Amino acid sequence: MDLDRPNIEEYLTTDSIHKPHEKLLLRDLLDISPTLTEAAGAIIDDSFTRCFKSNPPEPWNWNVYLFPLWCFGVVVRYGILFPVRVLVLTVGWIIFLSSFIPVHFLLKGNDKCRRKLERYLVELICSFFVASWTGVVKYHGPRPSIRPKQVFVANHTSMIDFIVLEQMTAFAVIMQKHPGWVGLLQSTILESVGCIWFNRSEAKDREIVARKLREHVQGADNNPLLIFPEGTCVNNHYTVMFKKGAFELGCTVCPIAIKYNKIFVDAFWNSRQQSFTMHLLRLMTSWAVVCDVWYLEPQNLKPGETAIEFAERVRDIISVRAGLKKVPWDGYLKYSRPSPKHTEQKQQIFAESVLRRLEE
Repeated sequence: MDLDRPNIEEYLTTDSIHKPHEKLLLRDLLDISPTLTEAAGAIIDDSFTRCFKSNPPEPWNWNVYLFPLWCFGVVVRYGILFPVRVLVLTVGWIIFLSSFIPVHFLLKGNDKCRRKLERYLVELICSFFVASWTGVVKYHGPRPSIRPKQVFVANHTSMIDFIVLEQMTAFAVIMQKHPGWVGLLQSTILESVGCIWFNRSEAKDREIVARKLREHVQGADNNPLLIFPEGTCVNNHYTVMFKKGAFELGCTVCPIAIKYNKIFVDAFWNSRQQSFTMHLLRLMTSWAVVCDVWYLEPQNLKPGETAIEFAERVRDIISVRAGLKKVPWDGYLKYSRPSPKHTEQKQQIFAESVLRRLEE
């Protein structure tokens, strides 16, 4: 293959480029270029895309004996279970709203009593949500308590992670702001338990959120703070890099590991392919949502340890307990392109490797 000389000259000085005496074969390029080797490896084993990919179960209704059973299951799930679950969720909302609205507006003069009742009601509606999926959740370890200077961090598979954890303890969560009816709930009901919202597209939100986090963890009566440091939903087979914000607060970090059993339904929410409403409908038309939650031993920053090292140590603990594979990716890459500086650096390395080969 002939070399594309203009492309190389963009990254090398003119006096360092010599005219080649022979053509460079493709196998030689692959042999000398770490960049092309990495690219070939990424094509064969793309561990980044795999973190955010739904893995549908293998079809089992493939013969004349199993197909009637599958059809019977569809009738039961959509014709019997789904209407019952809708009824359960509707009753739950009626009970919740008829209690929450009076408590929120009539007890403004008694903040302590109002916050206590609102915590209980938020836990109640989350329990109705879990019941609407026939949720089978097994909790391991001591139940979180309200204490100052502590933050809980967990791996993130879906927005239902928050619901699963909230039905046990009314956490104040930091979460991406969503549109639609989910955003309405965030700005009204969930703010009553101290939740903090952010927008990835707003750079100024980072400073505001960081300040609110520091203020929240100092309050003795505030609800326990829950953070999903991956910053995005991962498919419950992997853990991506943890953001260091939760580990720079100077407080105790309490890891939580969540592992879903895919035997009945895959709980991973791919927000790019389906809305949260459709995700809930898929859960409500499944047989059940089965998962384990482990409240792990609290961790503190060790002497000489940086926030990034602390985050990696906690990620190790969660990954081992939930049986997840660690990958060295930033989850935010799912929402943005790589930095131009990173691209130019790779191009520079490639051009220099080609030049060295030509000079031999």
